[in-house]
Amino acid sequence: MQGGEKEERVTMEVTDEMIKTMEVGLAFRDYNGRISSMDFHSKATNYLVTASDDESIRLYDIQNAICLKTINSKKYGVEMVCFTTNPTLVLYSSKNGWDESLRLLSLNDNRFVRYFKGHLDRVVAMSLCYEKDSFLSASLDRTVLLWDLRADKAQGLLRVQGRPAVSYDDQGLVFAVAYGGFIRMFDARKFEKGPFDIISVGNDDSEANVIKFSSDGRRLLLTTKAGLIHVLDSFHGNNIATFKVKPAVTNSTLEASFSPDGNHVISGSGDGSVYAWSVKSGKKVARWGSTDNEPPLVRWAPGSLMFLTGSSELSCWVPDLSKLGSFSITK
Repeated sequence: MQGGEKEERVTMEVTDEMIKTMEVGLAFRDYNGRISSMDFHSKATNYLVTASDDESIRLYDIQNAICLKTINSKKYGVEMVCFTTNPTLVLYSSKNGWDESLRLLSLNDNRFVRYFKGHLDRVVAMSLCYEKDSFLSASLDRTVLLWDLRADKAQGLLRVQGRPAVSYDDQGLVFAVAYGGFIRMFDARKFEKGPFDIISVGNDDSEANVIKFSSDGRRLLLTTKAGLIHVLDSFHGNNIATFKVKPAVTNSTLEASFSPDGNHVISGSGDGSVYAWSVKSGKKVARWGSTDNEPPLVRWAPGSLMFLTGSSELSCWVPDLSKLGSFSITK
């Protein structure tokens, strides 16, 4: 695997009809625990990395439907994992309860490249800025730390009230921090001056779970412990749509993900179901039931007609194109 490998990104219009035909085309069922995190590489988008409760980190080539490598983290455990700019290097958080350091791991030789020490409680969110080799980490210790991957000391600190969710936009110019019913927007170049905009998510002041930008940066989604998925205009701050699912009854995280064109959202639910929503109409497009009782992880593959779900297995969902009259892809 070459660190400089890059795939051509495509964009496509994802329609309601296409989503309704989606079904599991491939599943990896060899996990001995629940998947706790997964991430696609932003450039080499065929690569996916997962973390799971069986204390393993797994690297996949989704395009060729193979697991390339499994690395165990028995000493520290693993909860969250994400790629860096180099697909052979991943960043992950521990789950042992006594060491909250983040670790930069080489997948080539199973070697720790760097430790990032600073948090005093469990890390609940990480976001990479692929343009600048920097990243954000958010913790239950009520801090958000800003890091440079080349330095083991934090470059900045933001204090928050409550559990924070964080995300960079795709360009790395702006990042969002959500907690307490508000989203605070920061200029990444001068974050120390405070947020340049504060967006209210209405009457929902429940715990923030996940925040994400659409690929064009125009929209934000925020999931909360109340089982709400808010979609907002990131430039003007107005609410575009809010979707409601069953809240998670455990400490599970409610996840959601934009389609590549930003016009649909895939989400989990506290009853284990997967939902698809239309941002334009504000309505449910599809629901896929489950016997599970925790929300699955969900992630739409960048520039692809596929999304993934993670529970006690990893499932790849693709449309049944034989049921569609036509569809278009543009480069």
